[in-house]
Amino acid sequence: MFSVLFPGQGSQSVGMIKEFHDNFDYVKKLFNEADEVLNLSISKMIFEGPKELLNQTENTQPAIFLVSYSIFNVIKNETKFDISNANFFAGHSLGEYSALACAGVISFEETIKLLKIRGNAMQNAVPKNEGGMLALLGEEIKKIEEIIENNKNNYNCFLANDNSDGQVVVSGRSEDIENLKIKLKKLNIKNIKLPVSAPFHCPLMGPATKIMSKELNATKFSTPKNMIVSNVTAEPSNDPNNIRTLLIEQIEKPVRWRESIINMIKHGNKKFIEIGPGKVLSGLVKRIDKNVELIQVNNINDLSKLKN
Repeated sequence: MFSVLFPGQGSQSVGMIKEFHDNFDYVKKLFNEADEVLNLSISKMIFEGPKELLNQTENTQPAIFLVSYSIFNVIKNETKFDISNANFFAGHSLGEYSALACAGVISFEETIKLLKIRGNAMQNAVPKNEGGMLALLGEEIKKIEEIIENNKNNYNCFLANDNSDGQVVVSGRSEDIENLKIKLKKLNIKNIKLPVSAPFHCPLMGPATKIMSKELNATKFSTPKNMIVSNVTAEPSNDPNNIRTLLIEQIEKPVRWRESIINMIKHGNKKFIEIGPGKVLSGLVKRIDKNVELIQVNNINDLSKLKN
């Protein structure tokens, strides 16, 4: 049994998957189609940068999806490995959209349009630099939840990502994040401010939920062959209406990645294949369970790792 994982924001880099683009005409076609649909040269941004432009949320989200979707198609076309036999598809935040497109729930064109809108809506839900995210390292989630709950009167922060054992991310307004950092210093809890300018996956994203609710309700969702693991529930589903509802909720709800991986393992999953730029998700999975097999596919040489 194996599952396919798709990365989210933070995995991007200038020049990602250029060799796939240069070697396979159908990948070039996908990049050209993306440029046309978005009415901007996302291809140039991916291959030439500048990094600052690629790192803008409204560009990052469609870019990472385009890369992940392209690699998925290369695996289908260039290897004998039947990727469609995966028991579960799962993606981290925007990666859930990659999972849905690759499982045939939403079309490529619709997905890239949605992610441009989603990125823009999330970026603009809170005025620029008035919100942020903080990664807390080395503590269990229960301890972090207690700190947030017990200090609500001093600052209003929210659990945004439960990524792995000892890696939790919180969101909030910039002032509240700074106050939380003071508290964490007193408690000797290591933390890192993330290079994002908005507080994702928390109630401050309310304006983005309204926009995406309208967009997603107008989008056709098909029934996937594979089970899709939701960020919101950490549980698998193949019901299109349920998937749509959870995708709307996902904007404000925490990403329950640690629980998602644990649940896939409980269902008998022994192997995870990460498709997309970087190796972030494989690192998180390794922290959750050292005994599973991990494969990353983000260059042509990686294709040889896939065996039935």
